Amino acid sequence: MIMNDLAAPGLTVDKGLQALLDTVAQDPTGPLAVGVAGPAGHGKTALLAELERIHQRAGIAVRTAAPEPDEPVDPDTVVLVDDAHLLDDARTEALLRLVAGRRHRLVVAHRPWPRSAAFSELVDALRRDGQAVLLTPFTREQTAAHLAATPELGRPADLVDFVHTQTAGVPRDVERLARGLAGAETRTGAMVDPPRSVILEFGPDLDVQPTAVRRLLLAVAAGGALPVSMLGALLGRDPAGVDELIATARAAGLLGADGRLAPIVRRAVATLSPTTERTAVWRRLTELQLARGGAVLPLVRSLLAVGALGDCPAATLAAAADEALADEPAFAAELFAAATAAGLPPNARQALAAALAGDLDDALRLADRLLATAAPPERSEAAVVAATALAHRGHVGRSVELFRWSGTASAAAFAIVGGLATGDPAATTEAPAGDPAGEPPTLHASAARLMANGVRESVTGPPTAALSALVQAAALLEPDGRAALLPDSPAALAALTAVHCGELEIAERVLHRALAAGVGGPLMARRHRLLQAWILMVRGEIHTAGEHLATVTLDGRPLESRDQLFAAAIRMGIGRRNSDLGALKRGWGQALEAVVRHPVDLFTLLPLGELAIAGARLGDLARLEPHLHQGRALLDRLGDPPLWSVPLHWCGLHAAILTGEPTIADEHVAALLAAAGHSRYAAVVAAAAESWVEVLRGVVDPTRVEAAARGLHDTGLCWDGARLAGQAAIRTADRRAMTTLLECARALQGRPSGGQSGQTPTTGASTARVAGPTQHGLSDREYEVAELVLAGLTYREIGDRLFISAKTVEHHVARMRNRLNCANRTELLALLRTLVADRASDTAGQPWPQRATR
Repeated sequence: MIMNDLAAPGLTVDKGLQALLDTVAQDPTGPLAVGVAGPAGHGKTALLAELERIHQRAGIAVRTAAPEPDEPVDPDTVVLVDDAHLLDDARTEALLRLVAGRRHRLVVAHRPWPRSAAFSELVDALRRDGQAVLLTPFTREQTAAHLAATPELGRPADLVDFVHTQTAGVPRDVERLARGLAGAETRTGAMVDPPRSVILEFGPDLDVQPTAVRRLLLAVAAGGALPVSMLGALLGRDPAGVDELIATARAAGLLGADGRLAPIVRRAVATLSPTTERTAVWRRLTELQLARGGAVLPLVRSLLAVGALGDCPAATLAAAADEALADEPAFAAELFAAATAAGLPPNARQALAAALAGDLDDALRLADRLLATAAPPERSEAAVVAATALAHRGHVGRSVELFRWSGTASAAAFAIVGGLATGDPAATTEAPAGDPAGEPPTLHASAARLMANGVRESVTGPPTAALSALVQAAALLEPDGRAALLPDSPAALAALTAVHCGELEIAERVLHRALAAGVGGPLMARRHRLLQAWILMVRGEIHTAGEHLATVTLDGRPLESRDQLFAAAIRMGIGRRNSDLGALKRGWGQALEAVVRHPVDLFTLLPLGELAIAGARLGDLARLEPHLHQGRALLDRLGDPPLWSVPLHWCGLHAAILTGEPTIADEHVAALLAAAGHSRYAAVVAAAAESWVEVLRGVVDPTRVEAAARGLHDTGLCWDGARLAGQAAIRTADRRAMTTLLECARALQGRPSGGQSGQTPTTGASTARVAGPTQHGLSDREYEVAELVLAGLTYREIGDRLFISAKTVEHHVARMRNRLNCANRTELLALLRTLVADRASDTAGQPWPQRATR
């Protein structure tokens, strides 16, 4: 793109036009026969004005009107004719004679339509004997150059993109929008809509169009693919007549060559057209689209954008809602509600949309009403919606009843999953029902059956079989699972199973795919993100886990009871791993409420175990004991399946350690050892549990402890592995063993041994950096100082609190750093967090009884 230095301000030309202007400027008397074609608003008039200026400056006479049929024209006069497509045949033939005579210089500008036979002959003659110029929309570079010519605007990239996108590069519209934006005081924010003053400038362009063209523009403005046959029915024209209207709209510079409206034109058409005309066209269009089975959602969106949704037929609204259900369930629910307001009876699809959007209140209300009043097929679908909503809210028993009552194959499989979740022994032998007569074996039904098989295998079979079935079920739903209403997703159950058997990488991958595919819609997205946060937490990536947790409630909706329980357990788990006693105390009340709201089931044992450790840390485990008893009873009814019981025993062990109950700890160790043969994960956890109690009794075998710690790390329990090694290092009197275990703890928390001074600890691993070279730990005063340092107080503030000088506090800190052999303050703070936490859980004064060890 080149700006012509001879051109009038505002004229932006490309290289072809620049060459024409340069040629004329260099030789104004040279041959000149040019036909300039382009839709309205593409710069024909501006180009002719520039040619007129060049010739007048050279002293050459210019004529701007077409000659009459017999009127003589001076060969020395340049003839510049604009809007030649509007000339009658007589004047057109007069121009044709001038071209044929080859004695006159002339430039004829015209639109591509309309075109009579005489005018077509003139255009062909100009192309044959002269030069044909086609004016096209601006490129992005030309738009940028035009904006740069307006000092108030400049050419920032975001402004150029906005103007070029809105106008599709039509020069007239670029100029209008640039002029409208020039008066804006600031453009620092993202621009969304053109100024209204610019939209109003399109009024005259639309007013001069025939009624049929305006109706065509309204139809195109509604969006969606519009075949010629449909436009013909809408406009009352045959295909040739529709083509003529399209050509007229294109020639007016309103409709693009691709058959689309530029965003600014679309807004002008929708805004400036008479309300009655606009509503009539769009309503008729939706009826035609619905009759031919086409997509009506784009049309309904257009009606909604201008507030005309109330004029849309109820059937059309319902059809649009069905189209939106998979990708936008909340919007689908709104459309279903509008259809109901327009006279359509409520239906199960409306309840389904509300449930997928996460609005379980509306889903339950609608489903319950349909269960009482609808026809049998509708009642069956409503029962599935109600059962799913109740499952998310913790009423699994009632959910199972509704699933069984609904009678579909998918519902029967979900009933088995629910039965197993509540500890129903019969569900371990119950097989998913076959497909009822007439019900196709859909992906959804197949996935549900695999879910049931996978959960049953997790209770009665090897973990590999369970995990394989659940991962396969998750994969089945990925292609089209956005509109699948699920009491729990196969991806979530696969992730839970993987976590329970130490396959965290599998859990991460299956959750990532489910979120990318949108399986289960927004209703399941929260569960998937919570499980991702859980995996990050157990890996020791505490900060990232907290960030994931924060994203779960960004939409502002309250969590359902199951999700609330997991969220509360993650918060408490993060607080425990950060040794943040304040956070534990603040979150304990919410955690207890979450436990009370959601009855214990098989799939909530994981957060229940984490909360048991937190309760023991706070000295309030007794309030959780009834729920822990329910969990143990549930496992007993199912035959104490190792896959589900091992993590609960592991958490029970740590709770017993914190409460100083060695007998109970030994019981958990015995249970873990009994289950060790079930899987590699169970064997690793059993060995680690045995090492824990030995360490607490003062028996530290560095080789066994390191093997157990590395086993925990390899199965995903990274924080636990580092903590075991660190605790053993603190409690051993053997300096060589202490150094070995300290190096192991550092390595397992993600920091290489022999770290450089000043190295920042790995995110989320601060509480895992443990150990110190002294056997006896810190003095009481040093513990007091350490607690206040970790609370963020300054030396002066600590001195004021303990009635000592700031200098004395500094000496305490320096002595602790030397005694603990810390290379820098960062390492000291990390060690102090663990030592302070360990002191709170220390059972000094309640010595663990010695027992035989291997």
